[in-house]
Amino acid sequence: MSDEEDVAPAVKKSRVFYGSLEEKERERLSANVASSTATGSDAVRAGIEAGNINISSGETLEIEERVSERQQEALAEFERRRRARQITVSTDDAEVKAGLRALGEPITLFGEGPADRRERLRSVLSVVGPDALKKSRKDEERAKRSQDECQQTWYHEGSPSLKDARLWLARYSLPRAMRRLEAARAQKEVTEATKTIRQQELHKSLRNLNNFCSQIGDDRPISFCHFSPDSKMLATASWSGLCKLWSVPDCNLIRTLRGHNTNVGAVVFRPQAGVSLSQSDVSLASCAADGTVKLWNLESDEPVADIEGHSERVSRVSWHPSGRFLGTTCYDYSWRLWDLEVQEEILHQEGHSKGVHDLTFHPDGSLAATGGLDAFGRVWDLRTGRCVVFLEGHLKEIYSLHFSPNGYHLATGSGDNTCKVWELRNRKCLYTVPAHQNLLSAVRFQPTDGHFLLTGAYDNTAKVWSHPGWMPLKTLAGHEGKVMGVDMSPDGKLIATCSYDRTFKLWLSE
Repeated sequence: MSDEEDVAPAVKKSRVFYGSLEEKERERLSANVASSTATGSDAVRAGIEAGNINISSGETLEIEERVSERQQEALAEFERRRRARQITVSTDDAEVKAGLRALGEPITLFGEGPADRRERLRSVLSVVGPDALKKSRKDEERAKRSQDECQQTWYHEGSPSLKDARLWLARYSLPRAMRRLEAARAQKEVTEATKTIRQQELHKSLRNLNNFCSQIGDDRPISFCHFSPDSKMLATASWSGLCKLWSVPDCNLIRTLRGHNTNVGAVVFRPQAGVSLSQSDVSLASCAADGTVKLWNLESDEPVADIEGHSERVSRVSWHPSGRFLGTTCYDYSWRLWDLEVQEEILHQEGHSKGVHDLTFHPDGSLAATGGLDAFGRVWDLRTGRCVVFLEGHLKEIYSLHFSPNGYHLATGSGDNTCKVWELRNRKCLYTVPAHQNLLSAVRFQPTDGHFLLTGAYDNTAKVWSHPGWMPLKTLAGHEGKVMGVDMSPDGKLIATCSYDRTFKLWLSE
């Protein structure tokens, strides 16, 4: 080991300062700042000269504005909470939900309880104002009131001819109603045994119904058939635009009525045609899909008059029992009543929400029943103009209606494959007959006593049902196409069916 290595390291002596170091520290800091400033300024100056540093002038950051906005938000939040504490909210949960619904808020959130819901309503009201709930309720009441006013029935002043017609209808229908009630009282005096025997005989004859005659009626489907009041003629309407008169029961062609240019929907005899009317008087009426309605007599094959005014399809025409008025149903959502004595339209009745398909008159002449594509039926009092019965129950369109001779039963056939019988005295559905496997195109009560019901449908069959009881008595099968229409002769002996297969058939009890 060398001598130099043996020498012990010098001990560093600590310095002891007496007094304050403030002055020394201030000098040191000022020296450092000056040197760094000089160095930084030189570096910045060099960067500016080199084009690496750009310093803009006149741009400042307003810190005070941002701070003031934050302060305003905090103050607004404090003010909202203060208002929320002052708002009184109902403790009834149902009222709280109604209030939230009125304000357009969800009535409940996931996991939300009544207390949370109440606080949420208070929070919403503190923002929109406590009067918003009252205003929304007033708007709801006003909207509901206007909706109720829209649903109310309203009337307008009619023509003098309509007033005269209503008075005439009242004078015509009241005596007929009295005679019908007298006949019903007389029928009530008949013993039950006699009634049972008659009913059994009728049912036996109906079960023996057979096809008596089948005739090709046209080159196109036959859409409607109707017996004359004297049961000696049958009128048929076809999609070819032709209406034809046939002799009964031999089914010979009497006359072809030419006048329509498109599908004929119906052709009906006037109630007194062939009985008290002459050959030259108006005896038939027909309608077509182009909105035309034509009147015919028994002498000519051309129409004697046209009824104008319909702009859309006229599906059915029906004569009033008096023969003075003619009803027409149109797909413009209305039906009309025409007075042939004054030769004008006296009533244009609305009330259906879709096209009106069928119309039938009460045997007394006091009521009219209409049904259409809206699946609802309506019974109208012709003497007052009011809708006295609203028939609700069918699931699809109503295609046919018919009053029973007893005056208080009404049958309706629908596209839901059922026939409903309505009791007009208590304004309810008496029975639903699950009649067919396809839509019902026609329903008819027995014209003399109403002791049975006839239905025709698109399942190629017609059926006979007992009344009352609604038991199936006979199925009239034989058509190869849809049964478009059915009718019964006024004397109650013959039944006629017409079909899409271009034929009509007569059915007679052996």
